[in-house]
Amino acid sequence: MASIMVNPTRMELTKLKKKLITARRGHKLLKDKRDELMRQFLELIKDNMALREKVESGILETNRKFVFAKAIMGEAAVNVALLATGQRMTVEVKNRNIMSVLVPEFDCKAEEIMKSDMYRYGFAFTSQDLDFAVRSLSEVFLDMLKLAEVEKTCQLMASEIEKTRRRVNALEHVVIPETQRGIRYITMKLDENERSTQVRLMKVKDMMIRELIGENKYLSSEK
Repeated sequence: MASIMVNPTRMELTKLKKKLITARRGHKLLKDKRDELMRQFLELIKDNMALREKVESGILETNRKFVFAKAIMGEAAVNVALLATGQRMTVEVKNRNIMSVLVPEFDCKAEEIMKSDMYRYGFAFTSQDLDFAVRSLSEVFLDMLKLAEVEKTCQLMASEIEKTRRRVNALEHVVIPETQRGIRYITMKLDENERSTQVRLMKVKDMMIRELIGENKYLSSEK
């Protein structure tokens, strides 16, 4: 018997059949979406790993150069030198659509300046190691921004994959089986009703025939 309460009527049977068709179509679409999300997610994971290794290596190298600069100039002198205004950069956050998932896209714009203008502090009181450290930091900054974009995209896509997976499982293991059981239950009930109706009709027919035969015998006996 079906686990859902349904009225065994032909109208309800038609509704369940339409629901089953819709559920199967939705199940297929969601499975295709899940598979495509997984494919793109795995590609992003590879990019994320490569970017993370590059950023970590760049940050490690930058820190090493700043340590050298502090060892030569002193920490206070380095901090004072870094207070000088450097290159101005703006980051514009946009959204792009990946399989109905809105993910961020960072667009970094920097003002056009000469390489020598990157170092706004005075060269007379600073070490060359500070120049190397600032240059190294500027080179790794764009990779850090790209890494943040990719990691946030991976996070959002992983969340969407999990939601899609739950919906696929709900359709596959709950909605579709229950709808199929409802259809079988109603079909069985309608068949039982039809057989019962046929049996009743046959009994009525037999009764009418017996009555007709009885009347004929009665008329024959009177003659």
